[in-house]
Amino acid sequence: METNPLFSVIIPTYNRAILLRRAIQSVCHQTYENWELLVMDDGSADNTEQTVKAFPDSRIHYHKLKHGERSTARNLGIQRACGKYICFMDDDDIYGADYLRKFFENSVGL
Repeated sequence: METNPLFSVIIPTYNRAILLRRAIQSVCHQTYENWELLVMDDGSADNTEQTVKAFPDSRIHYHKLKHGERSTARNLGIQRACGKYICFMDDDDIYGADYLRKFFENSVGL
């Protein structure tokens, strides 16, 4: 695995920790492992922070923001991303296990 992430997956979230867990799990279970995940917490008052920090993966980065709008959270995620390619994911979405691998093979790895 390369040291710099090829993909930066950005998830903006607000008070949806119960859904966020599945989204994070789907990124963690990718067959393509060269990624980072930025969870952009838009000022949640639920247990979003604890949910994210329960994942012992150094590729997952949690950022707590002042409550604003989803677009602000996405834009701040882009600014903090280290990957060559940006992928957006909603907190209630899940990726199939081969999502990033297929993306790489069909688009990037040509």
